[in-house]
Amino acid sequence: MKTINQVKKLIYPLLKAFCFGSLSLILSTQIVHAQEGEKWVTYEPENGPGNGKYIVLVSGDEEYRSEEALPMLAKILAKHHGFKTTVLFAIDPENGEIDPEYNTNIPGLEHLETADLMVLFTRWRHLPAEQMKYIDAYTKAGKPVVAMRTSTHAFKYDSDEQSPYARYSSDSKVEGWREGYGRQVLGETWVAHHGKHGKEGTRGLINGLHAAHPILKSVQDIWGPTDVYTIRDLTEDAEVLLWGQTTKGMSADAPLSYEKSVMPVAWTKSYQSESGKTARVFTTTMGASIDLQSEDLRRMMVNACFWTMEMEDQIPEEANVEYVGEYEPTMFGFGDHQKGLKPSDFVLK
Repeated sequence: MKTINQVKKLIYPLLKAFCFGSLSLILSTQIVHAQEGEKWVTYEPENGPGNGKYIVLVSGDEEYRSEEALPMLAKILAKHHGFKTTVLFAIDPENGEIDPEYNTNIPGLEHLETADLMVLFTRWRHLPAEQMKYIDAYTKAGKPVVAMRTSTHAFKYDSDEQSPYARYSSDSKVEGWREGYGRQVLGETWVAHHGKHGKEGTRGLINGLHAAHPILKSVQDIWGPTDVYTIRDLTEDAEVLLWGQTTKGMSADAPLSYEKSVMPVAWTKSYQSESGKTARVFTTTMGASIDLQSEDLRRMMVNACFWTMEMEDQIPEEANVEYVGEYEPTMFGFGDHQKGLKPSDFVLK
């Protein structure tokens, strides 16, 4: 027969494991429930060089699935690199569901008041003044920006509209704000499709003149199925890191289309705010959710977050960009976004 002490040695570890597991389950359940009613999702930082700096990622486009791309990127930044991240969505106020076609509502923009970086991926948003004021304040404060794909035409207001933020419209004619936020802050506005939309992809070509730039650290192979955007004339202070060559097809092994010139698809620039502060800006016309299946494109985005916050010395030798959880992006296109999703669906369980 076993002595009492022997029984204790067998039972206590089991009780300890059971209690710890139950507590973990309770806590994780509470975290999930705490975010179920929210209109955004937040990922708390784990250990990493980000040291808890706060990144707010703003989604809201009808075509390229920013509502899928940004939670995936936010998880990587939080869990692998130690940043606190919050993802905002276009929300239908009637049912609380994520609806990228609802272009007048992105709740939670007040998070920008304490953000160290804004990652922007919107398309022709027509936000009310009570929401737009936070983007305006962030811009005036001269804080850094990472912008993706359709953010060159992030906002859209009617030319005769009296909104104080009409100058941010992609076709703005306001003095000092010609062609709006895209042109003035990011370096270019919407022009056209250079590649055949939905038929040709983009092969990234590293600009050898800037191959040692921190954003390109351990970045070698970038391809995405979205087409190259036309860039007419970047602002003078822009530095092209990545050129885009059109591919004759939407697969990674499709031949290059040498009949078409290359276009800038990723660049850096600076932005001097009304406060006089100069902010770092990184823009890429790639970044659809399906583009981000490219490991090195994800790595470039992570590196860009470090660089824009002037943390280039903290960029890992090869940034970890493994997915946190599953990632099965939806093909781009209008009207085909996943229906019925809420921010709580992106909470880490």
